[in-house]
Amino acid sequence: MRPFELTAPATVADALGSSGTFLAGGTTLVDLMKLDVLTPRHVLDINGLPLRGIDTGDGLRIGAPELLADIAAHPGVYPVISRALLLSASQQLRNMASIGGNLMQRTRCTYFRDVTTPCNRRDPGSGCPAITGANRMHAVLGTSEACVATHASDVAVALVALDARIRLAGPGGERVVALADFYRTPGDTPQHEHDLRPGELITEVVVPRLDWAAHSAYVKVRDRQSYEFALCSAAVAVDVRDGLVADARVAAGGVATVPWRLTAVEAALRGKPATEESFTAAAALAIEGAKPLAENAFKLTLLPRTIVRALLEVTEGSR
Repeated sequence: MRPFELTAPATVADALGSSGTFLAGGTTLVDLMKLDVLTPRHVLDINGLPLRGIDTGDGLRIGAPELLADIAAHPGVYPVISRALLLSASQQLRNMASIGGNLMQRTRCTYFRDVTTPCNRRDPGSGCPAITGANRMHAVLGTSEACVATHASDVAVALVALDARIRLAGPGGERVVALADFYRTPGDTPQHEHDLRPGELITEVVVPRLDWAAHSAYVKVRDRQSYEFALCSAAVAVDVRDGLVADARVAAGGVATVPWRLTAVEAALRGKPATEESFTAAAALAIEGAKPLAENAFKLTLLPRTIVRALLEVTEGSR
């Protein structure tokens, strides 16, 4: 790890007026600093900023520094969010990591994290060895010739499914951005992973009120049951009335370069019986446009099955 200066601004204005890299839990940033993937000269500890709080009065509002463990245990947090948080990391990490930092975490692609190898995200124009290399964990959706790395966050998948927004504070004032629009697929510029502008800070996560999101689930398939990143995951919420799906929200993780909203699957579910047959037919649409690599074609089978499993879990009492 290279030398750096650490300061702790007392106000949001102080933080925005200082040039540096923001740190809350540090569970991703410190790792990458140790590997020399990130080498900030000035780190700003934002834990003392007055941004904390969880409000479930009308929808859900979460201050960006709130810890994953506290959010998961909070009454009124939708099950899909709570479950995604509980499956996202070990208890020790959940006690340290913040929701804002989790949404900003970098990919776990081994080539990105190894500074001795090329990586277009880390060193634009150097190449993407994952395309022809070890790519079992990599994406099949939203990829490009420049990058095939998956997005690492579990809870981002749940939040995208529920139309969450994030509030950003920056030198130019505040703005609110839909989380689904915040993340960028790699295209020709994989180094630009999101829409965070220079000097901006995530201050709050806002989830609109959705009463039937009480019927929701997050299913994560991974190589081991303990702390591990997803091979495939599905976040679903379903509104079943008189045996028919009135509405649904579906998003996938572990298979795409960003949290992947599956609007075609949602549309195919609406108006159909809440049965395994209907779920299977709708879930088959999840792999439209997928581009498998040499070692991850199994995700084309795994993704629809994971979605069906999540849908069956949510609607068990309605069928």
